[in-house]
Amino acid sequence: MAVERQPNELPQVLVLSPPAIFTSLESQFSIRFHMLKPWDSKLPLLQFLTSYAQSVPAMLVVPGDRLLVNSAILDCLPSLKLVVTTSAGVDHLDVAELRRRRVAIAYAGNLFSQDVADMAVGLLIDVLRNVSAGDRFVRQGLWPTQGDFPLALKLSGKQIGIVGLGKIGTEVAKRLEGFGCKISYNSRTKKPTLPYPFYSDLHELAANCEALIICCGLTAETRHMIDRDVMVALGRDGVIVNIGRGAIVDETELVRRLIQGELGGAGLDVFENEPEVPKELFNLDNVVLSPHVAVLTTESMVGLTQLALGNLEAFFSNKPLVSPYVD
Repeated sequence: MAVERQPNELPQVLVLSPPAIFTSLESQFSIRFHMLKPWDSKLPLLQFLTSYAQSVPAMLVVPGDRLLVNSAILDCLPSLKLVVTTSAGVDHLDVAELRRRRVAIAYAGNLFSQDVADMAVGLLIDVLRNVSAGDRFVRQGLWPTQGDFPLALKLSGKQIGIVGLGKIGTEVAKRLEGFGCKISYNSRTKKPTLPYPFYSDLHELAANCEALIICCGLTAETRHMIDRDVMVALGRDGVIVNIGRGAIVDETELVRRLIQGELGGAGLDVFENEPEVPKELFNLDNVVLSPHVAVLTTESMVGLTQLALGNLEAFFSNKPLVSPYVD
């Protein structure tokens, strides 16, 4: 899998787009690797790759730039043997094509699980207790003139459904147990070692819960999985929190039901067409919006940089990857 390092040569690593999350730590990469940066060139991306990246063996991918690592890009990189992504999800990678070409994949693994779980619970609390709405109420000077703020809902004792009980979903469940919540879940498979009720039918889960927290990854099967029927089952007072991927939820239907008062609220860190967010949500006090930052803490960025470096150094040293992606 690895390639031979020439004496006094830094190994080449292609970075498709500016890795903004590594700005303060870029020096750690530059002293170890020769970073190819297409954005510094005036050439179109594919032309740059064909001209300068024919022999590059490794690529660092930072999701969020809407670039899909697909056949068009891979055709320009005949020597590629490794893709390192800074994400726990791989929906921006054509995994099947990478496997066919025998290109290894390293990813963030469980690095972000605790941060994302914290955000999920934070969004749920915010929606139920009207924290952001109350902040606006005070800042806009409405407290002295309008008097009492509307009543909120408690979190303690709520029936919460978790969609996707992997590492993140399990961390969410642990946190909600501390609030005395009743946890149930839907996942690809039943988790026999966990005590929570399992629902193989997503609609049945929604019908038996007061809130759904979306923790699964985006695949062809999960796209728009939270559709109209699931929202109807959840009910008019139900809350949806999404820290997975925006397209798991039918966003058009979600917006419509929130506007019509057919859902109790939503806490959203992800959206279907980021960074575009439906403007209809901006004035809804029962909706909390976050710019896809559940994974972004100071601590997680330090850990992510170390993990990416570890995977690249393992590859160039012909050692096992630190966090290989397994289908």
